[in-house]
Amino acid sequence: MTTRQRVLLLGATGETGGSILEGLLAADQYDVEILVRPSSASKQSVKDLVDRGVQLRVFDLCAPQSEITSALSGIDILISAIGPRDLLQQEALVRAAKEAGVKRFIPCAFITIAPPTGAMLLRDEKEEIYNEIKRVELPYTVIDVGFWHQISFPSVPSGRVDYANFGPDATIHGDGDAPNILTDLRDIGRFVARIIADDRTLNQFVYTCGDVLTENEIFGIVEELSGEKIERTFETSQQIEQKVEDAVSDLAQNPDDLTKRMAVWIAQYNHSKYVRKDNRPDYAKYLGYLDARELYPDLVPVSFRDYFLEVLDGKGKRPYMG
Repeated sequence: MTTRQRVLLLGATGETGGSILEGLLAADQYDVEILVRPSSASKQSVKDLVDRGVQLRVFDLCAPQSEITSALSGIDILISAIGPRDLLQQEALVRAAKEAGVKRFIPCAFITIAPPTGAMLLRDEKEEIYNEIKRVELPYTVIDVGFWHQISFPSVPSGRVDYANFGPDATIHGDGDAPNILTDLRDIGRFVARIIADDRTLNQFVYTCGDVLTENEIFGIVEELSGEKIERTFETSQQIEQKVEDAVSDLAQNPDDLTKRMAVWIAQYNHSKYVRKDNRPDYAKYLGYLDARELYPDLVPVSFRDYFLEVLDGKGKRPYMG
């Protein structure tokens, strides 16, 4: 009889963390606990999870390392879906996990494929954590997911899909022909539950994928299924590059301004995806990623087409409603 592994998840009330939690619980092969800060333990979203029988471990990531190490006692797999502004707080978590004997750490990755440094500030900061993991020789798996279906579709003239759209827009970036890896948000957890049980993924980078589509292909699917003609706006590669330059310059004047930091993240995402064209399977393979679709051919992810049919049927859900 296989011993159930004890998994501790940080960030369970977020969008990515919520998907991971659902995937772990549905797999019914793990003993799942969630890690919350003392300031979050009384939040309704946390209480709702407790009511479902999820166990809590409450501690502060800013506590002395000895306390964090003690709090990680008995954990086999530690998964971090921490928010982007707190990424570097994982350094203490990495060191504590090593001391506590955690068998695998899944750091907060879960973004598009991009170079380790120099293309996206967000990816650069994640790389600092990956380097700390390797410095202390902590077993790990890095999981990236491309862009979500849920934030990849344009608005249509009637506005009937705007209820599910995080930022209603109909912009084509560059020539619109950059292929992009897409994953349905709900599938992230399903993939994670498989990946963390697989010895082949230990000390590896893995990417998930539900579709690979260009913006032109996405717009074509949306027009076909909705029966509406999208009034496109266009942003040239030069305009995208200028937005990156302006956002980086603004942030340099006040590095602690979260709004300006978010502007850099957004601008660099667009530059990486549509100008550099990083977020594609062949580049992921070049960087050494394993393809989760090849690892788990029986796991059939939601296609973008099927997802958008749900949206048209009124069954979509806008991310970050909270």
